[in-house]
Amino acid sequence: MTPAVHALRYLQPSALRPHRLDLATSGGATPHSAADHPRFFTGALRHPDAAAAALLAVADVAATRYHRPTGAASLDPVVTADGDRLRFESFSGCGGVHARLDVLPEGLDGAATGHGTTNVDVNAPLREALRLRAPGERLQLAVGAEEMAVAVGADTLVERKVPLPARWLKGFAETQVLTARFDLRADLPAAEAVRFLRTLPATGRGTVRWVVPAGPGLRPTSRPGPGAICLPGPERLAALRPLLRHATGLRVYAPPGTPGGPTASAWELGLPGGRLTLTLSPDSSRGFSGEGGLLDLLADPAGTPTGTEEDVEALTALLAWDPRIEPADLAEDSGLTPDRVRTALAHLATSGQIGYDLAEAAHFHRRLPYESGRAEDRNPRLRSARALLAADAVGPAVGDVRIVTVGDHAHHVRVAADGAALGCTCRWWARHRGGRGPCSHVLAVRMTTDGEAQR
Repeated sequence: MTPAVHALRYLQPSALRPHRLDLATSGGATPHSAADHPRFFTGALRHPDAAAAALLAVADVAATRYHRPTGAASLDPVVTADGDRLRFESFSGCGGVHARLDVLPEGLDGAATGHGTTNVDVNAPLREALRLRAPGERLQLAVGAEEMAVAVGADTLVERKVPLPARWLKGFAETQVLTARFDLRADLPAAEAVRFLRTLPATGRGTVRWVVPAGPGLRPTSRPGPGAICLPGPERLAALRPLLRHATGLRVYAPPGTPGGPTASAWELGLPGGRLTLTLSPDSSRGFSGEGGLLDLLADPAGTPTGTEEDVEALTALLAWDPRIEPADLAEDSGLTPDRVRTALAHLATSGQIGYDLAEAAHFHRRLPYESGRAEDRNPRLRSARALLAADAVGPAVGDVRIVTVGDHAHHVRVAADGAALGCTCRWWARHRGGRGPCSHVLAVRMTTDGEAQR
């Protein structure tokens, strides 16, 4: 897919001024309408040293390629305001690290935050100023500025065009469905968090490490086993090192059960007034965009029904940058069944409108600068599965196997007694074994089976 190009237009560069951090905003979405330069917050940071260092870490992740670190890599962070907190998010240039800073209500001193999502300018001079900032100084924060207070002229207007690659959007969509399945696996107090993080390499070659909880801390282990947590590419946690003097603890999230191989994991550093979470893909050479976690939710046996589009529109009208999305409440307010709510939320996730907060164990609403579009446009495997259904390529069940015919090739998909697909003879399944979501043949069989069950 050709990357969209998003024009970021700032009234002036973001800057660190005496006792004040001014973050310029570009066009964004608010509850009322689109805004050229939305203003979300004006007030003070109650813990300025920690907040400034954490914002710098989010910007550093956006400017880093952990896999094959060559060439420039920078996308301006996204900020979401939802009435009581600010969330700053970025992806690494290689797409394998997601960073999110949550500045919580106890970290903000001022008027309530607004509601909406926009990009913020975190330019090279601002990053250097944050790096050199003298500790202990009070710091005001302005996210967006009063337009009348800003001189708009040739010397202040900042405009640049930034490509928004499809894999960046897909990464946002995949991380929320992936982390929603994580469990809290370790909770370290500040001293143990600092000790552990200081033992990790600042650079490396993408090795995979394993750790297990041991008393209040973590200890390394040589292989996956009961209780093991995967730390893929430990050098990718280097962005946390400058924050260790502010750490109040470290919480680690990972998939439940005993891992059979490398998995993604999330590392949440507690801070005064906030938290910074780094989510790591299962391998430093592997971005989140191809994980395929949404495919099962998007696979509707009826294709792309108008009903799904109507459900999405109904939920979009109800979401209002809520810090916690409660599917049960959405079902009651919209009159939709829980299954239809889950499917509609999955479609919204494909355009970046849903995130997941591990600490809150709940989804939240944001709106990235992408058009909603059709889910198939961003998921080639889903598009291929629909084509297989249209071509009547899925044969009847013969024992525990269904044959999917693609041209001259016949792929055998093994199914369980309840009709769930268990595996396929195609190259994708042989390579990933379902670790990056189902192949198009498995999806086609699943949709066929679901369709038959509904008749």
